[in-house]
Amino acid sequence: MRPLNKIQTVVYLLGAVMMVIGSGGYVLLWQVAPIIYAVGALCFVAMQWVQRYEGTSFVIRRLRRIMIVSDFLFLLAALLMFANQSNFLGLDHFSYIKYIHNNWVVVLLVAAVLQLYSSHRIGHELEKEAKKR
Repeated sequence: MRPLNKIQTVVYLLGAVMMVIGSGGYVLLWQVAPIIYAVGALCFVAMQWVQRYEGTSFVIRRLRRIMIVSDFLFLLAALLMFANQSNFLGLDHFSYIKYIHNNWVVVLLVAAVLQLYSSHRIGHELEKEAKKR
């Protein structure tokens, strides 16, 4: 994996912290929580996209694709947070309750599990690849 420089690492970590604060703030009914989460998710996802893998390992490439899927789910969770706050999608009440209301939590949970799995496995596979050299 291509390492991030110091500024990119700070943006990456700041984005992760903002995602935690935004999702926790939403539970505490902060009005700005979706904005904090969305900005944090954009920073986090952008830095993960910058960090590329240029090797030939099929396993790491597959895990990287799983990580990209989780990145899209993080961004979808931000969109659902905004939709949950104001129903800007214009859905009727029953469709809103069925498809939008608090479903950002489920999307965020799936994204977090995929992110945790893929980052752990990528680290393990990179160590294995380094030992082969």
